[in-house]
Amino acid sequence: MRRILLLGMVIIAIDCLHPFMSHANDSTTVHSAIVESNEHATSHRNTYAVMKAMYEANGRHFQDPRAPRFLFLDRKGRVALGIGGYAKVTTSFGLAGIADNIDFVTATIPVPSQPDMRSKFQMDASTSRLFFKLVGRNTTVGDFTVYIEGDFRGINVGYYGMRLRQAYIELWRFKVGRGWSTFCDVAAIPPTIDFQGPSGSIIAMSTMLQYIKPIGKHWSIAYAVEMPSATYTTHPHYNATIHQRVPDLPSYYQYEWDNGASHIRLSNLLRMLSYRNLISESNKIVVCWAAQLSGMIKMSPHFTLYYQGSYGKGYASYLNDLSGYGYDLIPAERNGAMTAPYAIGLTGGVQYTIKQGLFLSASYSQCRLLNDKNLSDEAYHYGQYVVANAFYTPFNNCQIGIEYLYGNRHNRDNGSGNAHRINAMIQYNF
Repeated sequence: MRRILLLGMVIIAIDCLHPFMSHANDSTTVHSAIVESNEHATSHRNTYAVMKAMYEANGRHFQDPRAPRFLFLDRKGRVALGIGGYAKVTTSFGLAGIADNIDFVTATIPVPSQPDMRSKFQMDASTSRLFFKLVGRNTTVGDFTVYIEGDFRGINVGYYGMRLRQAYIELWRFKVGRGWSTFCDVAAIPPTIDFQGPSGSIIAMSTMLQYIKPIGKHWSIAYAVEMPSATYTTHPHYNATIHQRVPDLPSYYQYEWDNGASHIRLSNLLRMLSYRNLISESNKIVVCWAAQLSGMIKMSPHFTLYYQGSYGKGYASYLNDLSGYGYDLIPAERNGAMTAPYAIGLTGGVQYTIKQGLFLSASYSQCRLLNDKNLSDEAYHYGQYVVANAFYTPFNNCQIGIEYLYGNRHNRDNGSGNAHRINAMIQYNF
């Protein structure tokens, strides 16, 4: 502990553009004042490498915190601790067939529309974030990063309490801990105020052991072993859920250009989901798979395109609109067998930057469950999500935004429901 002497606090003055102006992987300009020890001069090379790692912005979701405002350095400039996050307050007003959720989840839109649910006013601050990031250089293990992030969603939505979102260690090319799944390409998800996001996006957190290898200047590959998470629709007399016995195996191949501002990624997923056949009194495994093509393209200083398309079977836990609703496995026949339904997710969006600190965006997304004939007529068939928004940074570290959301849900029996919502937010980053 003696070596970790807090010699100075770096107050980061980041341009309005950098914290939330763009969802692209922009490099952050750091303006700082570092107080050096007279006894031990800081190595400029070590300090530069540590600072670069601290403010690395690649692969982040639009709602992820950006650069920390407060930074502590040890006396040799080899280890830095950043503390940051943001306070965020959102206000929403639901119109005509609201999604009965604090977030805009199209899967929860009532079908048919209910007359007593025509409008709803909400305010929420639970998506505020706090994170700690430790980066450093060690002569034995090389460069390393330790990251912990939480929000205030608690266990149940509507009840404030600290909740762990990410906690991982990065060492050399390995990452171990909890973070965005390797199958996700969160940088390719269009910006929204809505915490849920587009219905057809691939978005999931997972505990993992991940390996990433850069290949040359533009290519990278990643492989991972991840903790499986799945929900089933079961019949009480024919089948049942059991503990998973095989990890999920995601991977991706990515090509990027413009210093990481644009990329295209092909992702793959292999799953082996376990269940109990109550008729044969035996445990079974269903082999599942999925593939995704995703990316973002910075067409010009003003235009950025986002796109995602996924297809496969048994990967509902990774699809935004299907996660948690029992669609990873569904009953096949009355012999106790279960099957993995096919699904498709599509998302496309565009962002237009008017000037520094002001941008507009719009996107469309659809999630569709296929070969679902063994489900009830009232079961989810597909949902659509449309959003248009504007974000403005009136002064450093503060951002305001407003957006319009439209969604619909269609059931297997062709019943449908629609919902509209207006969101507004104010957010201060630190």
